[in-house]
Amino acid sequence: MTRGPSDSGPQGAAALRSSMDATTAPHRIPPQMPQYGEANHVFELMQNMLEQLLIHQPEDPIPFMIDHLQRDNDYVPKIVILGPPASGKTTIAMWLAKHLSTNLLSVEGLIAKEYSPLAADARMHYQKFKMVPNMLLIRLMQERLKEEDCIRRGWILDGIPETREQALTIQTLGISPRHVIVLSAPDTVLIERNLGKRIDPQTGEIYHTTFDWPPELEIQNRLMVPAGISEGETARKLLEYHRNIVRILPSYPKILKVISADQPCVDVFYQVCCGQLLKEAVADKSKYGDLIQPFFEKEIAVPDNIIMKVLKQRLDQQDCVERGWVLHGFPRDLDQAHTMDSLGYKPNRVFFLNVPFDSVIERLSLRRTDPVTGERYHLMYKPPPTMEVQARLLQNPKDSEEQIKLKMDLFYRNSAELEQFYRDAITLNGDQDPYTVFEYIESGIINLLPKKVP
Repeated sequence: MTRGPSDSGPQGAAALRSSMDATTAPHRIPPQMPQYGEANHVFELMQNMLEQLLIHQPEDPIPFMIDHLQRDNDYVPKIVILGPPASGKTTIAMWLAKHLSTNLLSVEGLIAKEYSPLAADARMHYQKFKMVPNMLLIRLMQERLKEEDCIRRGWILDGIPETREQALTIQTLGISPRHVIVLSAPDTVLIERNLGKRIDPQTGEIYHTTFDWPPELEIQNRLMVPAGISEGETARKLLEYHRNIVRILPSYPKILKVISADQPCVDVFYQVCCGQLLKEAVADKSKYGDLIQPFFEKEIAVPDNIIMKVLKQRLDQQDCVERGWVLHGFPRDLDQAHTMDSLGYKPNRVFFLNVPFDSVIERLSLRRTDPVTGERYHLMYKPPPTMEVQARLLQNPKDSEEQIKLKMDLFYRNSAELEQFYRDAITLNGDQDPYTVFEYIESGIINLLPKKVP
């Protein structure tokens, strides 16, 4: 015989009411529970599992979830890079793929795949119509993403999706990027870039008559003008891109990042920068945001102890622990370097870029901004297109020669002490084109540091 609460009279009813009230009261969750969930990515794991179940709707969810968990690829790179012609998206995609040791997928690469009936079909279409039908491209991409290296090491899509229809189809198939990067630049800049493109028919390497001309005479002599880069053809492609991109962007509202492509490609890479961290802390209204805000409003330096707390919070996050970090312009002085070192943040590479004082003055003092369009110009390297624009340009007070000299004096005093502190640092000539500087830095990262002979 079973006995319910009603059998015990008024006391049983009171106990039932008490029990029901307890279920509606706020729960006292031990702090260790959310800490464990965050440390082990439990919340992201559950969200991802639910997304996959709703997208694929398997008949038996248990084996599906087991198979999904065994893949262990929730945190591999899944990135989409979009941008207009000549924005440098393919260069950025190639660099990122190399940097993250992941797979680069482009339309050209997909249709060139050997031993694939789908790729052979796509090549026929492309040769006839200079385009690949949406569904055929999606099926090609699906076929490639199911291969072991994409599952294990992730992927970067270069210029895919091209249309809103492709974006929606990709989503319905459960292909979900973690980041969507969109490069943006004025059409006039892009047309000028495209006109200077040259290609090496032997290696497939792309060069530029202004920005990236090969020093070897042999390579110079065999360079060819690629097809489809005339001003008219570029303008037509840009018009088509703008028509499509405005319909693609709403498909990725929370993971979208727009980056100006009107700068050297090396500047597009994400860097952990202290100034940016402080601004993010204020914008996010974090616990340090209220402390930082008064210093921003009064335009005075944020104290080192607050900077280090914000920096420590960022460097302790999982992505920095797993993938490392790059600090740009920090530490600024010996005290900050000592504090970083005492907290256990020891960089394994340090680079000092040396630039002559005259070059610094030339680079900074000639910068101007158009208050109407927000466009940035440089009176020597990127002059305004018309006299009307030039007449309304403004200079940031921080770019005056007097302010630059004050900053440089402070920099020279601090850098001498920092060079003594980081004795294994690599010093580079920063007064050359960005691509050359980047290659030197990349070489310094890839190659092992020489060991000192005792």
